[in-house]
Amino acid sequence: MKKPFIIHPFLFAFFPILFLFSHNIEQLAFSEILMPTIIVMCFTIFSVFLLRWVIGDIQKSGIIVSFFLILFFSYGPVLVQLQKIEFLQFIRHRYLLLFWVVIFFFCAFFTIKTYRKLRNLSDFLNIIAVFLVIISLVNIGIYELKKSATWQKSKSIGVNKSATIDLEKTDELRDIYYIILDGYANSGILKEVYGYDNHEFIDYLTEKGFYIAPESRSNYGSTFLSLASSLNMEYINYLADIVGTSSTDRSIPYQMIEFNKVADFLKSRGYKFVHFGSSWGPTQNNSLANLSFDFSIENEFRMQLIQMTVLRVFESRFGFIKADARNQILRTFSKLAEVHKINEPIFVFAHIISPHPPYLFGANGEPVPETSLEMDGDIWEEKNKYLDQLAFINKKVKILVEKILSSSEIPPIIILQADHGSASLFSSSDGGGWDDPTEEMINERMKIFNAYYLPNGGGDTLYNSITPVNTFRLIFDFYFRADSYELFGDQSYYSTYGRPYNFIDISGKIH
Repeated sequence: MKKPFIIHPFLFAFFPILFLFSHNIEQLAFSEILMPTIIVMCFTIFSVFLLRWVIGDIQKSGIIVSFFLILFFSYGPVLVQLQKIEFLQFIRHRYLLLFWVVIFFFCAFFTIKTYRKLRNLSDFLNIIAVFLVIISLVNIGIYELKKSATWQKSKSIGVNKSATIDLEKTDELRDIYYIILDGYANSGILKEVYGYDNHEFIDYLTEKGFYIAPESRSNYGSTFLSLASSLNMEYINYLADIVGTSSTDRSIPYQMIEFNKVADFLKSRGYKFVHFGSSWGPTQNNSLANLSFDFSIENEFRMQLIQMTVLRVFESRFGFIKADARNQILRTFSKLAEVHKINEPIFVFAHIISPHPPYLFGANGEPVPETSLEMDGDIWEEKNKYLDQLAFINKKVKILVEKILSSSEIPPIIILQADHGSASLFSSSDGGGWDDPTEEMINERMKIFNAYYLPNGGGDTLYNSITPVNTFRLIFDFYFRADSYELFGDQSYYSTYGRPYNFIDISGKIH
């Protein structure tokens, strides 16, 4: 007989990582999957050959390892789907984990004890594993082809083309800090929805010379749309004509975030672009930057991978991941306070994923015990943790502002801005959730914290309802005499995660 050909355990080890990558490819580099793949492959190789040594059968060893990997990587998705069924919402980790353990030991026991060689089962698993991997590879290939085609189409329409302007020389090139505080709701929402009075922080900024736009709102309800819009100083509704309203392809907005008009404009004026990386793919790094800081080891992809697996049971105890996420934010604040030492005008972009979940900081910066690594969904309902994290971020921002203002020879421009608001009401039974939000939900999501330090008269040009799309239009017009950047009307558009380009004008619903 031919020697058995065993490939399925290695493909079942690789497939979940490849599958997750293929569904998040627009915000990831291929290098992101290398470390998880190496770890899982080493485990699989060790397990297969250890079992072969114990039971003396390579086919049975491979089948047992494949059963384990299938159960290991399917745990998270199965739990999520079961909890969506009304009469199964009682299911918790202890029940499903026990069931998973019983299934595995039953399958392993049967595999070891049977006198059959299980050649057919092994061949069947080989076929299934190869098919699954090929499907993911085909999806990746199709995406890459579509990505190239849509990007070329977008450029022909005018995406990311800088306006032709006649600039006058300016006497002073001020350092510009554009700091995104992800998911930071405005004071009205904090008071109305959370019962939290943020006046102490607002008063501090006002005393320092900041203008707080009390009626500001996001132009779009998702980070990738909001940043693509604000960093390119334009509404991006035209993307619906390029990719279609039913598309979920995010490649164009992600490329617009990286190759953005604001950085391009300022670099052409002699600025050094300083980029602070986040743990979120599109803002993790930027090839346009003259200087980059990335303090994160773990990222959103690895967190999602953990959520798929049995490790989800123990995620609240993953101190090393939480410590890395905490360290990324703390080191970003620390280094932001030092970049003023660069002896050239700088444009600083920092996307700080906080007070947005996961909740990593107590009100005084202490670690949060038993916290989830989830970034969306029901975790927004943990209002007290959101407020504690917001209070800590306030403290870090105050320290940062104090350092920047006291250390800058020329008064800088500072923008502290949320990309969107919070989302604690979206799991409420009083509305249709993300697909059919109530006005209260829309207001919570769209109304944002938005603060500007614009010295030498720049603050006089601001107004209560300014939105992010006009941020740099106003700044470039006032400080660089870029008259081509006249202000747009301040509009807000809502779209869902499943249909991000199906834009609905909800400006009239925000009050």
